[in-house]
Amino acid sequence: MTDLAESIESMEQLAVVWRAMVLDRDADADVSDLPGIAVRWADSRFAFWNALTLTDVGTDAHLLGQRLAQAADIMRSKKQPGFLWLFEDLLDEEARATLETATERAGLEYAFPGTGMAGDLLPVPDPVHPDLTFVRVTTDEQLRAYADLNARGYGFPPEAARDGLVGSTLWKDQVYAYLAMRGDVPVSCAGTIAADGRLFVVLVATDPEWQRRGYGEAVTRKALYEGARATGLTRATLHATVAGAPVYPRIGFKPNSPISFYGLKD
Repeated sequence: MTDLAESIESMEQLAVVWRAMVLDRDADADVSDLPGIAVRWADSRFAFWNALTLTDVGTDAHLLGQRLAQAADIMRSKKQPGFLWLFEDLLDEEARATLETATERAGLEYAFPGTGMAGDLLPVPDPVHPDLTFVRVTTDEQLRAYADLNARGYGFPPEAARDGLVGSTLWKDQVYAYLAMRGDVPVSCAGTIAADGRLFVVLVATDPEWQRRGYGEAVTRKALYEGARATGLTRATLHATVAGAPVYPRIGFKPNSPISFYGLKD
């Protein structure tokens, strides 16, 4: 695939996976596909489930300004805060040059960076880590532990992360979600889900107390191994945070589009 094709794939994977995720939280969630904007908004206290992204390819500066203004209006109409995911490779050169000014004009502020990644890397070997055992999430108690790891890893209040996950049927049945256990203590987690012919990696997190020990990489490999074994898929995709960006190339992922996350200005 060309670099731009992989960037388009990355945006489309967000739209596909997040549609399932937000409808799992609320059957009446906003999953509108508007001209140039995909809305995936559960109005959950878990801000990751409140998302929208721009879907045009080759967006120029004028169109970017229009889309950002509309995106900000949509975000203002919601009860809970969330993020605009902006795949920068889908903008033309002029639009990228004016991005900072355009987002400020729309009333948006930069939150944090990310990177789209993908690779034809499956299957991977079943991982072994001397400190860890791996447990698939099948109960609400395990799902609560998964949510709490995400809360600690990403700095969310525990009740917000639990609002995003606890009680989910999707996460217990369709997501290959795994806890990495150090003895009887969950220290890291990762999930994968089949999405339009790919295996998408979702919500990888490690307790800050146990970071930099290879736990996140090990449990991601486990989720990929089990997801690939169950589905037969050979291509995997993900959206990496700064913390995860150095880890995933070791598994076989290659970066594509930079992603900028924006929230509404206070």
